[in-house]
Amino acid sequence: MRSENKIWFSKGLRDGIPISLGYLAVSFTLGIAAKNAGFTPFQAMLTSLTNNASAGEFAGFTLVAANAGYLETAVMILIANARYLLMSCALSQKLSPDTPLKHRLLISYDIADEIFGLSVSVPGMLNPFYTYGIIAIAAPGWAAGTYLGTLMGNLLPVNIVRALSVGLYGMFLAVIIPPARKNRILAIIILISMGASFAFTRLPFLSALSSGTRTILLTVLIAGCAAVLFPQNEEEPL
Repeated sequence: MRSENKIWFSKGLRDGIPISLGYLAVSFTLGIAAKNAGFTPFQAMLTSLTNNASAGEFAGFTLVAANAGYLETAVMILIANARYLLMSCALSQKLSPDTPLKHRLLISYDIADEIFGLSVSVPGMLNPFYTYGIIAIAAPGWAAGTYLGTLMGNLLPVNIVRALSVGLYGMFLAVIIPPARKNRILAIIILISMGASFAFTRLPFLSALSSGTRTILLTVLIAGCAAVLFPQNEEEPL
């Protein structure tokens, strides 16, 4: 049994190398956002080790920079990371019913999109050590990239740091453009979200709300309406 676990762990390490390299590049720009929010390199690295999620971390750093309250920050990160609840439920079906609770809890530490994709695609039942191998190399890559981004943000001139911050927006464009090109409804929803976000900063009452509260309202309202008006069929890929 131990030899089998070792084989699956080694396979996870090998398959996780591309993810780690991608994490290193993407989280570097996230470190710039952490620097702008006043985080030290160590604090930013620790944040990435405990919250391996680009959208959730970016939302958290943005709210910290805006001096948001604890409750506001917690609610926003919960909403931004809500999809991981669904991924956890789906991945639990890949585990053998005899899998101990400790393994289920350890896997739940880092069910990021890419790690979930590799784990759920394993033929048959999932050996937890395969996911452990992926996490063992992917999580340090994410944390190291954040650390280096924050460190470089402290060393580089302010104007260059602000220029590098644009990379975060490029990262999110790379996330939303490919699926938007394939799904007309999704493209319309994205455009509505951008227009509504702009309107919320200009309307008399709504503009008085903090940026974090406006983001929470827009996320819940637009995502909720889209789910009701355009439900996803079970046979359609997510």
